[in-house]
Amino acid sequence: MAEKYGAWGLKKFMGREFMGVLRTTFVIGKDGRVKHVMDKVKTKSHHDDVIAIIQQLGL
Repeated sequence: MAEKYGAWGLKKFMGREFMGVLRTTFVIGKDGRVKHVMDKVKTKSHHDDVIAIIQQLGL
């Protein structure tokens, strides 16, 4: 499933490259459809970013 959604890919950490889960957030509407994809997740502000997107989309 992660591959189908583009949430699986090449990661780099401490000079090493490996495949793994990419930090990605999907905002899903009441109709079950993906309304927004956040692929540049910033952990310190993520919760505020998600709320802002939800408000912008009127969800």
